[in-house]
Amino acid sequence: MPEADLPISIPTSPGEPLLDKSSEKLIDSINKSSEAPHPEALPQSIEEDPKKQIDQTETSLKNNDLNPVLKLALSDLQFKRDQLEKEITELSIRKKALEEELKTSFAGQSDAIARRVKGFQDYLTSALQGLALSVENLDLVVQPMVVQPSPLDEKKKANTEIEARSKIAVSETFKPDEELICECLEQFLEQPDFYADPWKLRRSLDQKDTDLLEDWFFNQGGRGAQPSRGNRTRNILISAALIAILGELYGDRFQALVLAGQPERLGEWRRGLQDALGLSREDFGPSSGIVLFERGNAVVERADRLEARGEVPLILIDAAERNVDIPVLQFPLWLAFSAGPDEIFDEDEYL
Repeated sequence: MPEADLPISIPTSPGEPLLDKSSEKLIDSINKSSEAPHPEALPQSIEEDPKKQIDQTETSLKNNDLNPVLKLALSDLQFKRDQLEKEITELSIRKKALEEELKTSFAGQSDAIARRVKGFQDYLTSALQGLALSVENLDLVVQPMVVQPSPLDEKKKANTEIEARSKIAVSETFKPDEELICECLEQFLEQPDFYADPWKLRRSLDQKDTDLLEDWFFNQGGRGAQPSRGNRTRNILISAALIAILGELYGDRFQALVLAGQPERLGEWRRGLQDALGLSREDFGPSSGIVLFERGNAVVERADRLEARGEVPLILIDAAERNVDIPVLQFPLWLAFSAGPDEIFDEDEYL
């Protein structure tokens, strides 16, 4: 037993005085408390395994000493983890913003286009390589095929030859008078002669107008439709030039028949021809050089009577006329102006 656990005893020498009663009671209580307990009073676990109890006590002490250090380390790690998560979140947001900006910006679109072009280039390269390989494997020697001519083909050839001959015949109608016609057209391109004789053109034409008349004379043979020049005034000027040329060719043997559907249009034709050719009102009538008509059947009847007398009728059809009567097509000289969409719309508005 250790020395601190021994009972306190105060020896007395023969010569010292004895302690009083209170001191003796104090010493007795100290001695009783310092005496070792009885073995039966000890706990059973300590009595059975004192070494295990000691180890547990040491471990608990060590754990109590290490707990503050662990708590500090864990708190530091938790703080760093929170910071990293916050930075990752911010970087993710910035990444999304940059992607959106790239999609809408020129650089991003250029990059996307470049990628598509590169992919298409790769596709073309592979396709051309495959095509080259397939061409190398082709048999380029083609066996000749013998086809016998069909009777239908011979009939078609005969019909085309007849049409070609008829076209040549029509185009050669004014071939003998080509020099005179070309001379007149060249004069129409020059400065206008405002004091020319009646039935001579007093105005000038441009190159498109003379080209139209050349096509009508030498390609259509004096029978056919020509595109309108955009307005009635221009068409009347071309008709006046045509009347002047035919006057040089046929003299008094021909008569101009003008077909327009309404009196207002016929009035424009009369004023335009009168101004361009230097005519008067007496030149417009049934027995004069120019006759105005509102109906197509009246034009056909007049042309038939002229041909019966050995004269040549010239039929001029206004651009506002939507249809041309078939009997008109039988006569040797007729010119119909075909209006464009804008001109037809203007005529509808005028009505």
